[in-house]
Amino acid sequence: MTFWGRGYFRSPNCAAALCSVIPMINAAKDILTSKAARVYVNNLIARYGKVDELTIDSRNRRVRLVCSLDGESVPISIDVDGYRIQNEGAKRFVVVESCRCSRRWVESLLIDHVRGKKFELPPWAAAAL
Repeated sequence: MTFWGRGYFRSPNCAAALCSVIPMINAAKDILTSKAARVYVNNLIARYGKVDELTIDSRNRRVRLVCSLDGESVPISIDVDGYRIQNEGAKRFVVVESCRCSRRWVESLLIDHVRGKKFELPPWAAAAL
């Protein structure tokens, strides 16, 4: 029996409507996750500065941060151009595969201490990503 025969949708038009709604739901999820992640990361880096903007694009596995770091005269931008989610038992981890930064010294720090390493996700983030 096909998906349509089970009565989930009465017509292909209904499926098309659902397909147009899913990207909007994902965008809303990314907005909410971005706001929660900004608060979370601000708590982690409070000693060094603050995150002014954080946007997550879970579909394309990208993250963009704009941070005001103590001692820096202008905000810096950090772009995570690729990440993957790794499951280990009941825990989920994020692994940054590619990143770049508007400040060379911060980019070097990210390459040495973030890229390729796994970081455990809090439960709310694990569910959203």
